[in-house]
Amino acid sequence: MTQMLKARSGKITEEMEIVALTEGVSPEFVRAGVAEGRIVIPKNKYRNRSKICGIGGGLDVKVNGLMGTSSDRDDMAMEAKKLGILEEEGANAFMDLSTGANIDAMRKQSLSNSNIAAGCVPVYQACVEAAEKRGLMVNMTSDDLFAVIEKQCAEGIDFMAVHSALNMDVLKILKRTGRVTDVVSRGGSFLTGWMFHNDKENPLYSEFDRLLEILKATDTVLSIGDAIRPGSNSDSLDQAQMRGLMVAGELTKRALEAGVQVMIEGPGHVPLNHIATTMQLQKRLCYNVPYYILGFLATDIAPGFDNITGAIGGAFAGLHGADFLCYLTPAEHLGLPNEEDVRIGVRSTKIAAASVNVLKRGQRAWNRDLSMAQARVSLDTEKQMELALNKTAFKEAVSRKPIQKSDRKVITPADIAAEYFGIA
Repeated sequence: MTQMLKARSGKITEEMEIVALTEGVSPEFVRAGVAEGRIVIPKNKYRNRSKICGIGGGLDVKVNGLMGTSSDRDDMAMEAKKLGILEEEGANAFMDLSTGANIDAMRKQSLSNSNIAAGCVPVYQACVEAAEKRGLMVNMTSDDLFAVIEKQCAEGIDFMAVHSALNMDVLKILKRTGRVTDVVSRGGSFLTGWMFHNDKENPLYSEFDRLLEILKATDTVLSIGDAIRPGSNSDSLDQAQMRGLMVAGELTKRALEAGVQVMIEGPGHVPLNHIATTMQLQKRLCYNVPYYILGFLATDIAPGFDNITGAIGGAFAGLHGADFLCYLTPAEHLGLPNEEDVRIGVRSTKIAAASVNVLKRGQRAWNRDLSMAQARVSLDTEKQMELALNKTAFKEAVSRKPIQKSDRKVITPADIAAEYFGIA
């Protein structure tokens, strides 16, 4: 039985209790959120780990990182290091997006080496294997695709990005209206090519009930992938995106009815003045389930600094209801990230999440900010390090230029009165 079905029966699970303790809310609050679909707990029933997180309404905004091999850089040792950095820097989850030579081995390594929620995109492996076994990616069969989904769920994947909201109707709108950047989602591109070549509906849409049964068996959270997300600010909120979001809403309703935990993946490139509207539409059309955003990138002209662009957009999105931020690294749009890119990506996104949490969570988060301010006034370096979002970064900064009491003096109103007005 899934977390959702247990919650609906009134049962508070161990995972719900862990989330409640971590978040400083009641177990009943978590149970009710899971029952209604406002909160998901990505925890495959076959995977044992101690770090359990909840994602959704009334909880802290969470951070996800990406890693994985590719045909251009198939280095499992490097990906293991990246995963270690993700955990070290405080990411709550990761996605293994491997498309290298041995995808199964890479995923098993990631699952065994990590203690945070693990996600993947099954269509990647299905298309790579179809090209190897059948000559071309477009020769993939529906059974090929679902066999990969079953295998990945059985191995312990906690949440899975599945591009079910892409159908022929969406593609017809895209073809009729046009776009600057067309389809930028890699999974969406694979499926678009497959659909046009075979003149068939997307099997992840047409056989959605089959997908739900597989996910339900292992309590893998469904993340409805945004295959039609805008790849530039000029494409934000266009007709194709809106139709894709409506399809996602229809599928969300079916997932909730089946007792499958579900969240929605959101667009990448969104200008600041579109963020509130985008969030409102998603929450309204998709029954207030958690929203996992890929960005948002608030401008298209900052290559090399997209970790900052994404943090700005992510903070705005979180302010308007986003629950789960996928990091961006400085290498976004330029190439594959190295270990340092991954570190910078997590740190930037954690700052965005913390900026939202201080408003979203009220006094609990505000107390930490207030304590930091007081520690700065008293020049208490140890207390500042204890409260710092990233203790390692704080320690590194202090080691370069230690905080010296002789360097700083807190100016009080009495000091000003004495010096400038002669008032003792």
